[in-house]
Amino acid sequence: MHKVYTKIDSIAGNVITVAAEGIKNEDLAVLSTRDGESLASVIKLDGSHVSLQVFAGGRGVSTGDNVRFLGHPMEVSFSDNLLGRIFNGSGQPRDNGPELTENMIPIGGPSVNPAKRILATKMIRTGIPMIDVFNTLVESQKLPIFSVSGEPYNDLLARIAMQAEVDLIILGGMGLKYDDYLSFKETLEEGGAMSRTIFFVHTASDPTVECMLVPDISLAVAERFALEGKRVLVLLTDMTNFADSLKEIAITMDQVPSNRGYPGDLYSSLASRYEKAVDFEGAGSVTILAVTTMPGDDVTHPVPDNTGYITEGQYYLKNGRIEPFGSLSRLKQLVNKDSRDDHRALMDGMIKLYAAYKESLEKKSMGFQMSDWDRKLIDYGTMFERDLMDLSVNIPLEKALDKGWEILSACFTPEETGLRTELIMSHWPEKLDRS
Repeated sequence: MHKVYTKIDSIAGNVITVAAEGIKNEDLAVLSTRDGESLASVIKLDGSHVSLQVFAGGRGVSTGDNVRFLGHPMEVSFSDNLLGRIFNGSGQPRDNGPELTENMIPIGGPSVNPAKRILATKMIRTGIPMIDVFNTLVESQKLPIFSVSGEPYNDLLARIAMQAEVDLIILGGMGLKYDDYLSFKETLEEGGAMSRTIFFVHTASDPTVECMLVPDISLAVAERFALEGKRVLVLLTDMTNFADSLKEIAITMDQVPSNRGYPGDLYSSLASRYEKAVDFEGAGSVTILAVTTMPGDDVTHPVPDNTGYITEGQYYLKNGRIEPFGSLSRLKQLVNKDSRDDHRALMDGMIKLYAAYKESLEKKSMGFQMSDWDRKLIDYGTMFERDLMDLSVNIPLEKALDKGWEILSACFTPEETGLRTELIMSHWPEKLDRS
């Protein structure tokens, strides 16, 4: 039987404080008010003073309301019944479906023991050439998508959710506009991917505490499915909203702020989520791809800055494209050596020529005279951006590699590409004189 406390000492926004004993951090409680019941989560312990974040907000809460502690942290149901369902940040259904209460598992546990992990060795194909060819996504990887507001990062995640060659997609939305939430829902339903997707969504109008729970609840479910042998891809958007929720709670709790008002443990809070990415020995894997918006396109902002120290590279989304410069998948070399014999060489050669194209474009914009080589580079860059960089391009890896050879052959002679002779003899689209 759980003890009920009938006196609330203080109310500050959505945070209430009661005097209680034997309570643990992150324990759940039920707050009973005249408007009904709401869940609350312990966010601070100071002796016998227990501070709780109220999920439904502090409006209507009085000091005489009852608080009943449940003796356990937030839990979520785990079973195949989750597939195709949409829940809020606290695991309650948003899709008018039945509430799931069986096989409850805790969220926010520790990262997997390194001894249980194996080295990443498998590619995740997405059908997006700028990922598959140039910065391959690898199982068990943790990668952010750095972007500015207004870029189509949610559209990119929806495409990845539909096309990624994995067993299960878990989509965690934090601070989503309602239109973005509906767009995700409609895209996945129309694309036939909803049956293998679990969606935990926090909209901008929902309680702040639910935003903080979305990564934990998504990753807890992902880990359990991975232990059952599933290849799980967790897509999170947007981790800056998650960090802003941490900041809001820290301010409410009168914590001493760090850089730009964010809490001093921001790095640890981000790392504890990203480090859930894992490839289990003898089981499945958890891969994390998370959007991080950069206010003012400032990569030194605390959220992207801390994220860069945790993750294994990043994708830069700029002007509606994944930029080849700045984007980096540090684990790609572990898998693209096995995809096709020309993958690595073609990837390196095309990016080298694209860098030269950028220099020729700058010369042209400054009014310098264009050489024949400059004109070839400009033709090449235009075709490269149209046929490979554009996010609307949707082709398998092998066809993307073939398209790369087609672009090279349309703009250069074999000798001008700088690629090895044996690769040119094997893959050049036009028949070569091999005498």
